[in-house]
Amino acid sequence: MNKKYQRIVSIGAHSLDAELMGGPLMIKYALQGSHCTFVHVTKGRLENPDATVAENDAYVAKITEENKNVAKTMHCDSYAMGYLSSELPSEQEFVTILKEYLIKEKVDLVITHARGTLHARHYYTYDTVTQAVRQLNQEGYDINLLYGENCEDLIGFIPTLYVSMSQEVEETWFKGLANYTIFNGEINDVPYPEYYKTMGIVRRFEVGSKLPVKAYMHAGLLDKE
Repeated sequence: MNKKYQRIVSIGAHSLDAELMGGPLMIKYALQGSHCTFVHVTKGRLENPDATVAENDAYVAKITEENKNVAKTMHCDSYAMGYLSSELPSEQEFVTILKEYLIKEKVDLVITHARGTLHARHYYTYDTVTQAVRQLNQEGYDINLLYGENCEDLIGFIPTLYVSMSQEVEETWFKGLANYTIFNGEINDVPYPEYYKTMGIVRRFEVGSKLPVKAYMHAGLLDKE
């Protein structure tokens, strides 16, 4: 990537998504002085339907603290939009909210979910973010959009950008991710560390790199004329 982005956001439906997708690219830019933010659309809640309000509040507080620690380790910051998955705004309303946020923050690069996802909230985020960026481009704002590789969003994901990771960037990425309880296998059995380590090697061989590689896909955006 030849362009020097100054303000980058990675927008994920849930905690961990934004960092999995945007982490390596944002770390590289943050080390060059860019302002990078992980945005979390939903705040999550305990899966146990019998959980008390106090238990859910404690869980949200824990996740919010993890958000901050992950971002700090990756030389970024975080922003929690704070929605419950069951109480998201309509897509039209959320597109307006996103546009206002991107304008206020003077964002020039957005990273988010790809379309081919297994998860309804991931698709909601993909669709609304894509609409928001597309509309802003048509209104004259210069914002680029990338879809980050995510193990839940792989249907039709075709890499168009490969970002190599130095040892420092890769170690910083995984050190940051390790601040998440879920990443360490304490909440579910998804092998996050193994998957993303392996994909760094797979993508490396695809492009003949000597370094691990993170894959992204460019969004199709209309020309601003």
